[in-house]
Amino acid sequence: MTSLPNFTDSLSQLIACSSISSTLPSWDQGNLEVIQLLATWFEQLGFTIDIQAVPDTSNKFNLLAKLGNGEGGLLLAGHSDTVPFDENRWQSNPHQVLNQDDKFFGLGTCDMKGFFAFILQVTKGLNVKQLKKPLYILATADEETTMAGARFFAKNQHIKPDVAIIGEPTNLVPVVMHKGHMSHRISVEGKSGHSSKPNLGVNAIEIMYKVIGQLIKLKETFDTNYKNDAFDVPAPTLNLGAISGGDNANRICGHCHLDIDLRSLPGMSDAELINWLSDALKPLAEQYPGRITFEEMHPSSPSFEQKKQEQSISECFISVAEEISGHSCCAVNYATEAPYIQQLGCQTIVMGPGSIDQAHQPNEFLAHSEIDKTEKILLSMIQRYCLS
Repeated sequence: MTSLPNFTDSLSQLIACSSISSTLPSWDQGNLEVIQLLATWFEQLGFTIDIQAVPDTSNKFNLLAKLGNGEGGLLLAGHSDTVPFDENRWQSNPHQVLNQDDKFFGLGTCDMKGFFAFILQVTKGLNVKQLKKPLYILATADEETTMAGARFFAKNQHIKPDVAIIGEPTNLVPVVMHKGHMSHRISVEGKSGHSSKPNLGVNAIEIMYKVIGQLIKLKETFDTNYKNDAFDVPAPTLNLGAISGGDNANRICGHCHLDIDLRSLPGMSDAELINWLSDALKPLAEQYPGRITFEEMHPSSPSFEQKKQEQSISECFISVAEEISGHSCCAVNYATEAPYIQQLGCQTIVMGPGSIDQAHQPNEFLAHSEIDKTEKILLSMIQRYCLS
């Protein structure tokens, strides 16, 4: 049996396995190399390994590793993919770890391959015979785009751990709430023609101008009527993200498209958001029959909330996480795989090393100062939920 790598070496090997997830085919990559590397390491430690192809994806896989037997236990989960990168803005090779200034620089160091390197280190000393409940490790595919891996896992797995930790970069602060995310494309079909005779055409940009006015009113409704002060942005948000239309200054615009995203508060359903959007556009749809449509750009991600369980403080996962981490729980504005993992029936939090401020940024890094803190937290969680 070959020896297992130390933290720096395992992190370096994971970062060297490029596994970019993107909606652009020119960027999109498979993740099998990362999955096989993790499988090799955890298999050496006595874990049973299950690798599953994720349907309707290109060369994307999930890994579930299990140590021990019985019911309940702890699930440590994360995604194996990264975002694309802008090579011109990186000061080092994104796929080679640069250990400098008490930081590990590299694509995925904090978001979030580094989490698996930590898990590997803390599980090296585990004795499977001492485990009273199982320890699960889950590595998913395509979190950065469709969350296809987590969606598939939630629908097709029958494990039910007691608790789950998703190791996204939160500075080791337990996150128990986040917003949902959905994106739509609004399209306006006009009628092109010569700009000198506007009455013979229908200008799609002019209609889209009115659409934007309705969306601004909807934003104002969100700001006025819906609040959750757990978030630093307390209202649902509606972002006008991208617009395109027309082909020449001297032609009446025949087509215009607007891409928007909506971020909902916990408790808001996708159906409610779509109804609000439909109601906002209804007057214009009646004024311009058949010219205004909207469609989902890719599958939405639901909001997430883990409420405190009605049980003793010693058994409530939120209380345990606050005690072990030394931080009070919080809410964040970005989306994670938490609502899918929660579907397994387990208490779920998001808590991991590194800062979200480094995620998706050039020169992404994980600070050396995270090492001892993260390993102590993971060991404490394993002790409480698998060994006690």
